[in-house]
Amino acid sequence: MKTIFYSKNVFYQNKFHKGNLIVENDKIIDFIYGDILDNAISYENDYIIPGLVDTHVHVNEPGRTDWEGFETATKSALAGGITTLVDMPLNCIPVTTSRYALELKMREIKNKLHTDCGFWGGIIPNNESNLEELLNSGVLGCKAFLIHSGIDDFPKVNEEDLRKSIPIMKKYDLPILIHAELESFEGQTENYNNPRSYSAFLNSRPKEIEDNAIKLMIKLCKEFDAHIHIVHLSSANSIDLIKKAKEEGLRFSVETCPHYLAINAEEIQDGQTIYKCCPPIREKNNNDLLWEAIKNGIIDIIVSDHSPCTANLKLIEKGDIEHAWGGISSLQFSFSIVWTEFKKRNLPLELLIKLMCKNTSKLIKKENIKGSIDKNYFADFIVWNPNEKFKVTKDIIFHKNKETPYLGRELFGKVKKVYLRGKLVFDENKFSNPLGNFILNEVI
Repeated sequence: MKTIFYSKNVFYQNKFHKGNLIVENDKIIDFIYGDILDNAISYENDYIIPGLVDTHVHVNEPGRTDWEGFETATKSALAGGITTLVDMPLNCIPVTTSRYALELKMREIKNKLHTDCGFWGGIIPNNESNLEELLNSGVLGCKAFLIHSGIDDFPKVNEEDLRKSIPIMKKYDLPILIHAELESFEGQTENYNNPRSYSAFLNSRPKEIEDNAIKLMIKLCKEFDAHIHIVHLSSANSIDLIKKAKEEGLRFSVETCPHYLAINAEEIQDGQTIYKCCPPIREKNNNDLLWEAIKNGIIDIIVSDHSPCTANLKLIEKGDIEHAWGGISSLQFSFSIVWTEFKKRNLPLELLIKLMCKNTSKLIKKENIKGSIDKNYFADFIVWNPNEKFKVTKDIIFHKNKETPYLGRELFGKVKKVYLRGKLVFDENKFSNPLGNFILNEVI
């Protein structure tokens, strides 16, 4: 069966056109420019754009489903225009550092996926002997921490551990994702005279620990010629280092997140634990430089880093920033948050689609089937109104725990409908049965 979708604003082959998108089964087979065809489903003035690909999501299942599970995470993803997400390897029990753990996770979530879903594996000390087996089981790459992850069963690695693991990752040509904060550096202090103080928290994780970690990873990237990807960049001090690495032709990519672009440290009052994340949200002048790096193509992608927990772990009533769990819940709203900030800066929608659809697909090596509207791609697309505003309230949130710093914000960009492989899976806050598939690497 062929289905035709018409709009005056279809983002076909990386440009907006008036015309008719032709879908057969689960793929896009053609695009016919011009006026509406007979039997077409008309979305007239709404935009048809690619489904987003979010490559940084903590879903926490199995093991901590009271924090988040795949059913609620993938529903909230769809409501935010995300048709493919990639799950991080920690906060679940067991952590995804072995083939056994991945296969257990896949068995438990098989019929819960409302989006397509891939998985990152994990690199921890002394698991290099299990790494090839993990890569052969379908993970899209592996993540490592250079600082305590917050989870004791996902310990940090050091340079020696990375030197053992990077050659294996290079053999499979899969990316190594790095949480780029080094545990300590000369002169670092953690002065929590007031555990409610946001400035004390910010000072405990200064830019230097991020910058030093990035210097280390650039050195290893150059030495091994492997793909290194820096997750959730917050320090603008590293931008010139990253730019130089790219100019030298290194396989070095970097992401940032909505909270580093839409929130500034100056806005955060003491005791507001809802804003705690690692690396921390920094000052406005720093975040303005991140925006410049986006405009100049130095930052490759924007992803949510959706990292939820239960309300009691956020210590909201106590206001103890020092001991609260660090993480921002934003999966459902990340696209609208960033688009709202794009509008303020008169930045083009085309750039946002590149950062949140095309380049994220490239990171997971699915850029020939995901992240674009083109012939032979999966028919993953959203019907969206860029100018329609909505307010973030708890009653519209689909992820499990509703605590988010965006409550009360008015955002632009209303997702109306979502199609996954040609099937309508989200329609004005109503969901189909779960139709998501696993997205695995091509080694298996």
